[in-house]
Amino acid sequence: MGLRDPQYMVTRPLYSEDAFADVHEKIHRHHKTVRHHVKQYFTCDLKRAKNAALSLLPFIGWMRIYQLKEWLLSDIVSGVSTGLVAVLQGLAYSLLASLPPWYGLFTAFFPVIVYFFLGTSRHISVGAFPVLSLMVGAVVTRLVPDEGPPVNITGFEGLTSDEQRVMVAASVTFLMGIMQLAMGLLQVGFIVMYLSDTLVSGFTTAAAVHILVSQLKFVLGLVVPGLSGPLSITLEKIFVQIEKTNVCDLVTSILIMVVVFIVKEINDRYKAKLPVPIPIEVIMTVIACGVSYAFNFRVNYKVDVVGRIPSPMGPNMQIFGQTAVEAFPMAIVGFAVAFSVAKVYSVKHDYIIDGNQELIAFGASNIIGAAFKSFAASTALSRSAVQESTGGKTQIAGLLSALIVMVVTLAIGFLLEPLPKSVLGAVVIVNLKGMLMQIREVPYLWRRDRPDCVVWLVTCLASILLGLDLGLAVGLGIELLTVVFRAQFPRCSVLANITGTDIYKERKDYMSIYEPQGVKIFRIPSPIFFANIDFFRGKLVEAVGFNPLRVLRKRNKALRTIRKLLKKGELQMTSKGLLLTSSGPIEESEDESNMEDLDQPTDFKDLPVQVNWNSELPANIQVPRVDVHSLILDFSAVSFLDISALKGLKAALKELIRVEVEVYIVACDAYILKKLHSCMFFDDEVKSSMFFLTLHDAMLHILDKHPVNSENTKVCEKVSHLPVEKYCVSIDVSTLTD
Repeated sequence: MGLRDPQYMVTRPLYSEDAFADVHEKIHRHHKTVRHHVKQYFTCDLKRAKNAALSLLPFIGWMRIYQLKEWLLSDIVSGVSTGLVAVLQGLAYSLLASLPPWYGLFTAFFPVIVYFFLGTSRHISVGAFPVLSLMVGAVVTRLVPDEGPPVNITGFEGLTSDEQRVMVAASVTFLMGIMQLAMGLLQVGFIVMYLSDTLVSGFTTAAAVHILVSQLKFVLGLVVPGLSGPLSITLEKIFVQIEKTNVCDLVTSILIMVVVFIVKEINDRYKAKLPVPIPIEVIMTVIACGVSYAFNFRVNYKVDVVGRIPSPMGPNMQIFGQTAVEAFPMAIVGFAVAFSVAKVYSVKHDYIIDGNQELIAFGASNIIGAAFKSFAASTALSRSAVQESTGGKTQIAGLLSALIVMVVTLAIGFLLEPLPKSVLGAVVIVNLKGMLMQIREVPYLWRRDRPDCVVWLVTCLASILLGLDLGLAVGLGIELLTVVFRAQFPRCSVLANITGTDIYKERKDYMSIYEPQGVKIFRIPSPIFFANIDFFRGKLVEAVGFNPLRVLRKRNKALRTIRKLLKKGELQMTSKGLLLTSSGPIEESEDESNMEDLDQPTDFKDLPVQVNWNSELPANIQVPRVDVHSLILDFSAVSFLDISALKGLKAALKELIRVEVEVYIVACDAYILKKLHSCMFFDDEVKSSMFFLTLHDAMLHILDKHPVNSENTKVCEKVSHLPVEKYCVSIDVSTLTD
């Protein structure tokens, strides 16, 4: 071919759908019935039992291919690094859940062990997630507020305030786990697809704002009641007591935040050169513990410290009814975040994750974890990034991180008792940088996709002002509305031919186009259903430039007038056509007795001549001109039609056909065509012969019926399996040239 642009030419018959079906025999496929699917689902054999076991226990699959020499050392290094971070984050995120800090260690241990056996991701680090912890905290403070009595629940009798809060957290986590497990068993993992990246980004940004505000009381050393819901109430409680700030807590927090922020920036900038990230949070925590112990911060400076490790206990199920509403969004958010992070690493390391199995894994993890008083578990991007970036290959790294947590809990946890809570608050705030910086997406979304930008802003603002649970519901509602609006009001277009080709583009976008006189090509880029069928018909009227129903009624009224004049002898047939013999004024017939007849096809059977509606009519009868003789509907982007749309489409086609416009539908999906046949769509007016294989086939058919001044030239149509060099054949036919 040299430097010439590649070209192709092919000769083939012009195909309507009926003609193509006559020439090319279709394979008849037997579709399985519901009974067959049910029978197959409950059929069990050795192979299926083996596959079910491997699916339910994914660790068997990767353990069989585990490369001991190459992977074990990496998993050990990763497990130790992740375990240290998990200890610190577990303590810190417990404060978000309004629980004593040590319960975060239970969350970093029990769910990790369960996920090792049931999870399909090899790289995520299971444990506390700040947004989920904050949602748990909202439930806890609602049922067991800092000020005033708790909700009247029998199981609270004889328990301290902390024990009541732990019971609430464990109960809502248990219920959340049941919901996740049920969704996994019912194979509804697809539900997470309704939470778009934009919605999750706006939601987590709002959650980061809530988290930041919730940690101010620890950074400032204030005693502020934990509050759920709108942000302004919490801010008001903090600023009322701002003069009571504990200077020791404030100075410690600022120092921790500055040092941790600087070192984390160094980690990010030089991550390619560092063998492992500098565990600055752990280092500063150890230093803070030592200083707090040496100077006795708790006694001398009234600093609130972590304190002693509690013992794990089982949940109380009497409060399920009080937490069911909050448990469902927690189940969805926890799974959505974990699945999103797992998907990133599965793509990077080329393995498959199963959404339904992930639901089962997290459901079981939260159920078993709640039995030992851990709170809601998911994953965090920062902790998972540590596990992956330090060389973790499999969940053995996660298992080792759980062992580190166990050692801290059982053996050396007492060394962390002097740790000020303000240090944990500072660590939480520093780690919010990634979530807060998501606000930079707003200008990009505004330039690229404004409906998505609206989803982001509404979700974020609603979550900040109304609380996370209501904010998520509002965001999801807005997101679904944008989907409905995009489908209900699609961007319809009128196409034209790119001169000398078989390519059709929107006529407003190109200079070199050809649009034969009397031909319109209309494209709708969405499904047609009950909500947008009226919009579709309105856009169709706009495209052709006239209302076919109005034209039809005008024509039938004109026929009534002509018949009336013929009967009176005021109109006579001559060699030149109908000639008016009366000189008086003639009025159009306004007979209202049979208005429905005006919508019927024009009937010339009792007239001596057929009326040319685009010529000058006798007796000054006025009928709108119709300059379109052919209309092509491009259905290439129509994925389905419902029954309401079928009725509306058929009515629109009949109106056009009755005003002598030939309608052609092209590139219709085989499923839709089959549905049209099964729904008795076709009749004497709307015929299956109007369906053509491609837009170009229909256009050539129209030009053959309605010739225009054109020259014989070359028409190239693509046949993908023919090499260009050997099968480029020139044929002379009427084509679309200006």
